[in-house]
Amino acid sequence: MFLALWSASIASQFGNAIQGVGASWLMTSLDGSAEKVALVQAAMTLPVGLFALIAGAVADIYDRRRVMFGAQIMMLCVSALLVGFTTFGAVTPWVLLAMTFLLGSGQAIFGPPMQATVGEVVPRADLPGAVSLNILGFNVARSLGPALGGGIVLLGGPPLAFLVNALSYLGMISVLSVWRRPAPEQTLPRERIGNAILGGLLYASMAPVLRNVLLRTIAFGLCGTAAWALMPLVARDLVGGGPMDFGLLLGGLGFGAVLGALLSTRIRMHFSNETIVRAASVIYGLGCVVTAFSPWLWLTFAALVIGGAGWVQALSLFNVTMQMWAPRWVVGRALALFQTAIFGSMALGSWLWGLLAETHGLSTAICGSGLLMIALPLLGLFFSLPSGEAGDLEPLPRANDPASLVDLDPQAGPVVVTVEYRIAEGDIAGFQAAMAEKRRIRRRDGARRWTLLQDVQKPERWVERFHCPSWMDYLRHHSRATVADRQIDDRVRAFQIGKEEPAFTYLVARR
Repeated sequence: MFLALWSASIASQFGNAIQGVGASWLMTSLDGSAEKVALVQAAMTLPVGLFALIAGAVADIYDRRRVMFGAQIMMLCVSALLVGFTTFGAVTPWVLLAMTFLLGSGQAIFGPPMQATVGEVVPRADLPGAVSLNILGFNVARSLGPALGGGIVLLGGPPLAFLVNALSYLGMISVLSVWRRPAPEQTLPRERIGNAILGGLLYASMAPVLRNVLLRTIAFGLCGTAAWALMPLVARDLVGGGPMDFGLLLGGLGFGAVLGALLSTRIRMHFSNETIVRAASVIYGLGCVVTAFSPWLWLTFAALVIGGAGWVQALSLFNVTMQMWAPRWVVGRALALFQTAIFGSMALGSWLWGLLAETHGLSTAICGSGLLMIALPLLGLFFSLPSGEAGDLEPLPRANDPASLVDLDPQAGPVVVTVEYRIAEGDIAGFQAAMAEKRRIRRRDGARRWTLLQDVQKPERWVERFHCPSWMDYLRHHSRATVADRQIDDRVRAFQIGKEEPAFTYLVARR
């Protein structure tokens, strides 16, 4: 099934790359301004920033196969409409941007469930390799697709490119039609979409690894997107080429990304995550600086190949880290946040670099982007990436679920949970340090109003207290504990007098 999904995904990505070449080149014919050309890239990436988090929540709550199927059908219909508009001369710059935005919306809906599905169809031990293979397929399409797209535009114009894109969705639609995805076990009712989104945001904000990855991703996309967004103008104005040269240069970035993806596993074996990302930023930045001042096609192509290798090294590492450090209950939302971070920052960056190119010149914009990328490793001093592997993120066994002995509506609440500890005076400092980490885990999993109390009359008695909005919210909070969280539980229990289990109390507000 992974092979079938991966192969169909490559075909779809080829279509998207070809469509992007057709749309960008068509915009240079309709309105050749740098701002409008850059808006094509922004229209493709902005929907991911707007809708990916909703799609991630849906992917975690509903059947991912159906979500992906609906997204593919939507993109097929929009592509068919775009073929019709272009063939009959009804397309304008704003119609083109609107259709491109709708196709980007389909990609925003499709991406999170597709990436989250990888963890279902391969063992966890093979997940880094599967993610790298996904990225390899994506960049094969990015490298060969634009060159092929340039040839197609030269042969039949943008309408033919849009038709090829429409046909490319049929493979994934066929695979999803025959896949019988096993229904995941549902121990609790589905969350509401709004609550699920807030839960994903809360988890990412309280998980230091995910938070640092997202911040680094935003900076990477915002600073580095000038070359991607302004490539049609690089081909036309800096090297004096046409649509074929545009496809070739865009393919150079993609080809470098393929080389980077092929080497990614070997590179991760020898270097730390932080070292890889810092080197990748510098390499990509140098490629942009050379591109900004090169008048020769071959030199620009070589610089983009090297830069593309750096680009994919960083993004693939960010993606793998998000997948490996997020438990399965929230992985769709974590990947959606990653997509929101990279595509949202690229959309904003495309617009900003387009404005800068319009006012200060194309070379200035691309050189500025490269210099910022060279300086980007400084962020690692404050938001470093993990050097080791994630712990066991499988959920803890559910045998110790709290049971209610009263007639309790699942929405009754708020629920107040107290946990009593007995701590000797000499262990208080260590206990408080351990409880600080316990507080982060409780809040990460949805607890509110967490406090740690000491009995002033019995100093050895300590009480941890937190709230959940309802009994169902507490059950969800309880179900999110992972095997890796046992380490902090064991650390807290080590300070308990007699090493006994702490005493839990569950209280519900009554009206």
